[in-house]
Amino acid sequence: MGKAKDLKVRVSSYFLNSNSLLGKTKILVSQIDKIRITKVQSELESLLLEAFYIKKYRPKYNARLTDGKAYPLIRITIKDKYPVVLIARQENDPNSLYFGPYPNAKDVRIVLKLLRRIFPFQTVLNHPKKRCLYNHLNLCICPPVFDSYELKRIYKKNIKHLIQLLKGKRIKVVHDLQKERDIASQSERFEEASRLQKQISAIEYVSSKVHGPLEYVVNPNLSADLRDKEISSLITELNTKGVMVNKLYKIECFDISNTSGKNAVGSMVVFINGEKDSSLYRRFKIYMTKDTPNDFAMIAEVLKRRFKHDEWKFPDLIIIDGGKGQVSSAMKALSELNLTIPIIGLAKRQETIITSDFKEISLAKDSEAIHLMMRIRDEAHRFAITYHRKLRSRITFS
Repeated sequence: MGKAKDLKVRVSSYFLNSNSLLGKTKILVSQIDKIRITKVQSELESLLLEAFYIKKYRPKYNARLTDGKAYPLIRITIKDKYPVVLIARQENDPNSLYFGPYPNAKDVRIVLKLLRRIFPFQTVLNHPKKRCLYNHLNLCICPPVFDSYELKRIYKKNIKHLIQLLKGKRIKVVHDLQKERDIASQSERFEEASRLQKQISAIEYVSSKVHGPLEYVVNPNLSADLRDKEISSLITELNTKGVMVNKLYKIECFDISNTSGKNAVGSMVVFINGEKDSSLYRRFKIYMTKDTPNDFAMIAEVLKRRFKHDEWKFPDLIIIDGGKGQVSSAMKALSELNLTIPIIGLAKRQETIITSDFKEISLAKDSEAIHLMMRIRDEAHRFAITYHRKLRSRITFS
C-alpha cells in the first residue's frame, strides 16, 4: 500500500525486473491478486487517505506503519475546554482524538503547517497566560484571546472543521463555510464573511492537484493540456445530458451580490480556453428597486444589459451562479432579446448543474468538468462581492 504521483511508474517498478527486488518485495509481488487504484485531487488528500487505509486494513507488508508507537499521529485533545493539536507517537489518552499513523513525521508537520494557516490552533498543552509569537502570525489562539465569547465560538468551529478535514470530508467543510459566509454577508458582518472566504480559498488551494517542476519540464504545454482536458470533459458531460455545445472557447459567468436588496451589483467574468481573461470582465450596478431583494429580476437585468452590447463577442456557454429560478430568469431575458445561447446554472449547495429544461445533474466530485465550472463560478462570486463592498464603503464614508 502506498501513494505516488505517477502510478504507472510506481506499479511497473514491481514487475519490470524481478531479479532486482528484495526478498520481502518478491514475496509481496507473488501474492498479488489484484491492484486497486484510488485517484485523489491533491497530495494532502493522498496522505490522509493512505493513513486511513493503513489503519483500516493493517497490511502486513506495511508493518512499520501500523506500529502507532513508532510512527507519528495527530492528536487533538477534544475533551479540553480549548482543544490542543499535537504530534504523538502512541494512542495513550482516551480523552483525545487520534489520526494516523502517517508515513513519516515530515509529512505530518507539512499537513499541520498547511492546516494551521487555515484554522489557527494551539500546539502546547500548558500555554503561557499571554499572547505568543504565533498569535501575532495568526497561527495560534492564545489564552487571553478566549476572554472574547466570539473568538471562543470561532475556535470551536476551527477545531470542528480541522477534524472533518483530517477525516477527508473536505467538500462538507467547504459547503459549511460557504453557508456561514453567505449568512454573514446577508447580515452585513462583512469582516466575518471575508475571513470565511479566505478559509474557503485556502482549503481549495491546499487541496488542489499539485504538478511538480519536472512535469512542466517534460511537458512545457502542461497548463494548456490541463485546461483542454477540463474543457473536453465539460463538453462531453453537457452533450451527454442534452445541453448541446460544439466548443467552449469563451465562457461567461454571472453572479449577483447585494445586502437585502441594497447596493445590488452583478458581475460578468470571462474564461477563454479555460483561463480567466480579466480584461473582458464587466460589472453592473443594479438599477431596479424593490422593497425586498429579487435575485431573479436582478440576473435578468444584468443579462439584458450585457447582451445589448453587440461589440462584446457572444459566449459559447453562459453559467449562472444559482438554481432553477436564476436559470429561468436568464432564459427569459435571452428570449426577449431573440438570442439562443446555451445556459446552465451551478447551485452552490451540492454543486448541482441546472440545465435549461431544469434537469438537475450531479457530476463526480473529481470530475474535471465540475472543477472548471466551480473555478469560474467562484471567480464570478469574488468579482461581484468585491464590487458590492466597494459601493457599500462609498456610501458608508460619503
